[in-house]
Amino acid sequence: MCPSGGELSVKRSGRIFFCLVAPAFVVYTAFMLIPLVASLGLSFFKWSGYGAKEFVGIDNFVRLFSDPNYSVRFRNALGNNLYFFVITMLIQNCTALMLAVLLERGLRGSKIFRAIYFAPSTVSVVIVGYLWLLIFNPKWGALNLMLGKIGINMRSFPWLGNESTALTAVAVANAWQYIGIPMMLFVAGLNAISSEQYEASAVDGCNEWKQFLYITLPNLKPILYIVATMTFVGNFSSFEIIYAMEGTLGAPNYATDTLGTFFYRTAFGARTGSPPEMGMGAAIAAAMTVIIGLGVIIWIRAQAAED
Repeated sequence: MCPSGGELSVKRSGRIFFCLVAPAFVVYTAFMLIPLVASLGLSFFKWSGYGAKEFVGIDNFVRLFSDPNYSVRFRNALGNNLYFFVITMLIQNCTALMLAVLLERGLRGSKIFRAIYFAPSTVSVVIVGYLWLLIFNPKWGALNLMLGKIGINMRSFPWLGNESTALTAVAVANAWQYIGIPMMLFVAGLNAISSEQYEASAVDGCNEWKQFLYITLPNLKPILYIVATMTFVGNFSSFEIIYAMEGTLGAPNYATDTLGTFFYRTAFGARTGSPPEMGMGAAIAAAMTVIIGLGVIIWIRAQAAED
């Protein structure tokens, strides 16, 4: 019996799907899954990056959470990551939502402004870090000069050299660079909201603020969850912007040390002369993976429970 046209179509679709997905799956497996599994396996060894490996079981994890040489730095880095996430979440995503709402009002030149706001996301992190180093310069940086113009004397204040402001300053630079990505997601979500809802609410006497609270935000809830998840994952694996602005030592006095810089400094050795510990670095990476995974699972369950 010859196969019907429907069966041939299903088989053809299956082959097309396999041809499209297979290359991506191979690349993902080669550059993500295999290194991830290899890193987890390395966490059970003591290894400096050269010479023979020494199997130590879970000793790296025990030292990470109990040895003051590692546990103090780990807790400090984890706390900094949480703070970095909160500041980025508030500045980046709140600003992105505000910009998206303004751009969707149909103002003249809105398409040009979309490109301008999105442009920093396409720029190298090294360039962004250097740009904000200039802005935060205590002597002639733009920030201190602008504050002086409005009567706030912050001349010579070291934003990146002060323990209480350094991490906030780096978080501001990070949020500025990636505002464009959540902004475009919010724009897409706003475009999907039916105009009839706003028209009906206007007839009922709702002002723009009430429309935003009771129509815009509820309809954007799925996008808000996606943006929050992306921000969480991105900030708990952050490294580049901190490296570009403060290096890997978490200066000043580990105030900007995050799990990413702690991992790098441990695995590959610090500029202070401490030797590389690839096994301990792998243990830190495994702990980061678990923290990110648990955070995403909790966030997804919270979303599912609310829905």
